Amino acid sequence: MSPVLALWRREVVKFLRDRSRVAGALAQPLAFWVLLGFGFGGAFRMPGDGGAADVTYLEFLFPGMVALVLLFTAIFSTISVVEERQQGFLQAALVAPVSRTALVLGNVLGGATLAVGQAALFLLLAPLAGLPLSLTGALVVLAAALPMALGFTALGFTMAWSLATTRGFHAVMNLVLMPLWFLSGALFPAAGTPMVLGWVMRADPAYYGVAALRAGLYLPEAPPVADVSVGLALGVSWAFAVLLVALAVWRVRRPLYGAGRRRTATA
Repeated sequence: MSPVLALWRREVVKFLRDRSRVAGALAQPLAFWVLLGFGFGGAFRMPGDGGAADVTYLEFLFPGMVALVLLFTAIFSTISVVEERQQGFLQAALVAPVSRTALVLGNVLGGATLAVGQAALFLLLAPLAGLPLSLTGALVVLAAALPMALGFTALGFTMAWSLATTRGFHAVMNLVLMPLWFLSGALFPAAGTPMVLGWVMRADPAYYGVAALRAGLYLPEAPPVADVSVGLALGVSWAFAVLLVALAVWRVRRPLYGAGRRRTATA
């Protein structure tokens, strides 16, 4: 566990020493929340009637912004993998007497810690959205935030391991990240959408994370949108996290860029 803890601590210290990164991580989702919440608030209408019809867009959007903090922080914390390959640190870590599994776990846990920590700071704004978070609800939110942070950090690590430049990483991750967030139920509920789009949204792993976050924020009451149960949402989120971490470990155990396979074929 010593290499894992050392790499975890390194990720956290790097983040805290970069003040612009700390400020930007919270300013961006806050700006999105305010601009989208007020900009589309007049046109937004929840499907159904009763209490759900009284939900403002700022309130509906808040769980999705928590998910945005988790996704952006988790994935883009792994851009350092590309930078460290160029600086030589990654090569030094690979030849050290440390298992590659420890290399993955240290980086993934570090990125997930940063994501959950920033999401916790953003959650302090919940009362402004009309969401007084309870202790039980906070535990459910934590149980939903952890697998999202772990899964998407592992996804970012896997992609960063395979890409040679930070420009390529940004291009690929934006192509992956934005559709995942748009279809997660963060911006609009699946109810009332065309059937095909509704099924696509339910195939998005981030959809279940947002559903669990929304349920936790409304406890002990039921959320205005409850397409899936809390148990199912948490189960899918944790299964996704385990699968992505396993994928990252499998990818790291293979040669970088497939160089080893090319040499074998040539021989």
